[in-house]
Amino acid sequence: MGSRVVASLFALKLGAGPMQIGLLIAAYSVFQLAFALTVGRLSDRFGSRLPMLGGCIVFALGLLLPVAWPTLAALYLSAPLIGIGFVFFNVANQNLAGTLGTPQERTRDFATLSLGYSSGHMIGPVLAGFAIDQAGYRIAYLMFALLTLWPILTLALHRALGAQAIAKESERGSAMDLMRIPPLRRMIIVSGLVTTGWDLYVFYVPIYGHSIGLSASTIGTILGAFAAATFIVRVMLPVLTQRYSVEYVLAVAMAAAGLLFLPFTFLTYVPALLALSFCIGLTLGVSQPLTLNLSYNRSPPGRSGEVTGLRLTINNITHIAVPIAAGSVGALFGITPVFWASAGILGASAWMTVRDRNQ
Repeated sequence: MGSRVVASLFALKLGAGPMQIGLLIAAYSVFQLAFALTVGRLSDRFGSRLPMLGGCIVFALGLLLPVAWPTLAALYLSAPLIGIGFVFFNVANQNLAGTLGTPQERTRDFATLSLGYSSGHMIGPVLAGFAIDQAGYRIAYLMFALLTLWPILTLALHRALGAQAIAKESERGSAMDLMRIPPLRRMIIVSGLVTTGWDLYVFYVPIYGHSIGLSASTIGTILGAFAAATFIVRVMLPVLTQRYSVEYVLAVAMAAAGLLFLPFTFLTYVPALLALSFCIGLTLGVSQPLTLNLSYNRSPPGRSGEVTGLRLTINNITHIAVPIAAGSVGALFGITPVFWASAGILGASAWMTVRDRNQ
């Protein structure tokens, strides 16, 4: 998350426009499409440790590239390396988390895992903003590269961590066979819609902040408020899902998020932007652990990693398409229509979740 903020703001400094920044952010995801399903199958068959370790190393190399070569071209090479490293780590990590408890404990386990993501979302943009303001873009990239040393050493030294195979090789069809399972298909589509809303928010907050004259540290703090809220709501999530159904919590949260997107671009007062960003984080924060939980629970036996990879593949299609489309729309019509489109997308995800719950 920190690198995405650094990349966006560095590209602006180097003279890139909204369309070029859209292509840059899409580059984080484009090569993940080729690897997500493969990593899922590998983690199903051989365990999670080696894909996680290899992913961390590639991730670090991607972060170091703009340090050595601070140009727009380097950013376009760095982004796919970071994306490839992340998909190896992420798919294996999520598949591992699903095996650590009973189905009844899975919401808690995925919520706990998501606290790690929330911490990164919360700390990354804030660190990025202050590092840029105080030391420049190259130091910001170097700082994030150094942070990868801890997970690399942990995974290298603890050979039993995630080393067990999740399942033996089972009868397998194509990945598209999974999309023929109606409950699983609906939840993967909902996951893609929610990811679209999340991506549009994270992509356009730096652009909107830059357009109204906010500093990098202020933009990072606004995104940090969003991430802090995702952390808080994920701590509360097991209690919420014990009282209400998983589908109900997800649908209400996405409907509320859509409403909160509508006024964002009419605000320029920083405390108001911080408050609204925090509220959006409270709603969008439930999306990852709940869609992970519902997708995992609907996976055929022995194919949970493959489902995780398929879910991430669909999400990455939105990662690629959304920044490019949003950059084009933003360049033609301004930022406000993009936020309104996001509201509609989140409303659609809420509607689909309600339909899924009623069937």
